[in-house]
Amino acid sequence: MATFGVIVSNRTFFPAHLVRTARTELLRKLGEWGHTVITLSDEDTSMGQTMTYDEARKCAALFRIHADVLDGIIVCLPNFGEETGVADAIRLSKLDLPILIQACDDDFDKLQLENRRDAFCGKLSLCNNLYQYGIPYTLTQKHTCAIDSAIFTEDVRCFAAVCTIVKTLRTARIAQIGARVTPFRTVRYSEKLLQQAGITVETEDFSEILADIAVFGEKDEPRIAAKIDEIRAYGHIATGINEEKLYKQAKLCLAIEDWMDSHHCIASAIQCWDSVENNYGCAMCLAMSMMGEKGHPSACETDVMGAVSMLALLKASGKPPLYQDWNNNYRDEPDKCINVHCSNYPASVFTEKPEIANLDILATTLGEDVSFGALKGRVAPGHMTYLKITTDDKNGKIKCYLGEAAFTDDPLSTFGGVAVCRVPRLNDLMRYLTLNGYEHHVALVHDEVANILEEALGNYMGWEVYRHQ
Repeated sequence: MATFGVIVSNRTFFPAHLVRTARTELLRKLGEWGHTVITLSDEDTSMGQTMTYDEARKCAALFRIHADVLDGIIVCLPNFGEETGVADAIRLSKLDLPILIQACDDDFDKLQLENRRDAFCGKLSLCNNLYQYGIPYTLTQKHTCAIDSAIFTEDVRCFAAVCTIVKTLRTARIAQIGARVTPFRTVRYSEKLLQQAGITVETEDFSEILADIAVFGEKDEPRIAAKIDEIRAYGHIATGINEEKLYKQAKLCLAIEDWMDSHHCIASAIQCWDSVENNYGCAMCLAMSMMGEKGHPSACETDVMGAVSMLALLKASGKPPLYQDWNNNYRDEPDKCINVHCSNYPASVFTEKPEIANLDILATTLGEDVSFGALKGRVAPGHMTYLKITTDDKNGKIKCYLGEAAFTDDPLSTFGGVAVCRVPRLNDLMRYLTLNGYEHHVALVHDEVANILEEALGNYMGWEVYRHQ
């Protein structure tokens, strides 16, 4: 749940009772939805309003005191409101937060002087002032709406997710563990562009993880045993997998999790082949999957921008995302394709409890003895949102594409972690990706959150967004 700064405005020659009732209703609703509110009280200003310049200064000072906990600002116009007071309060607070503008409906049967609002008009004036100041803001779905309406409930739910994405990304610490695999120039990226957006990348050579594993001793055996039990409960262990392989996996999981915790990283991109297989003796997928299931998404092949994409999807939906390749055409159906990976998907995205077995393709060259740890199964059908963020170093910007589609239950006979996707105008999307230098990787989640992502990444992060319709 979010902590919102709330601004309730007023204009003197409009009925005061509209301000009182709207403020009471808004604070009550936000509390019912589980949010925390920071706002002026009746003791601070008349009715807790923000109208004059002095009241704007009070509001700004209050918000600055709580700057560390505020996630966003909600502005309520019970009547026309005083646009300069609201704009000044936000400007003087010096807070760069998402802002939701709500204006109350007029009742068609109450357009007399004692009940008329004119918030329909006041919203235009307020947004004009914010636009002049260069302050980005978010609109409700309807130009005016009732505070107790279902549509405003949805507006606040989506706005809270926008706030979460923005706050998370602006302070995110992403782990890059291991070097980029030599052939994968597709996953190259700009740390400097990410840092300008507030995203810090912490790097570690994989040899340091192996060194951490090497110092595990007798005192760590209870943790290792508990992790083995966790692995057994997490998926079906393939036939023929011995205890030694589970022991190796458990130590690898713990070493990676310990490193993430000690470096305060919330997502990762890991060199999943072939250093860990050759130098340690198992696959990386399982450790990445289990972190993802716990809310710390992990992208394959040191694709840091994939980790950022997965993190954004997680904060938009609250559900664990997965990472795949746009991989194969599906028969001759133009709007369907096959997506696969080895895989490291969180267990909850599969139709049923996944099998944990050896890598398939990589095992043919690395050997089965060092390839245990891939999750296998079919991705569950349902609504889906896809996203890929990238740094366009050539043009000095961060950009992304996104859209909504579906995982289907169409028949598919292949190996690994697999899915059939139905994407409207798929060929047009592939044409856009290839003409604009996007990678073959994509992050996806079982939810419809394109609106939330477009607002957060475009309006507030300031990134170039292509939304495929």
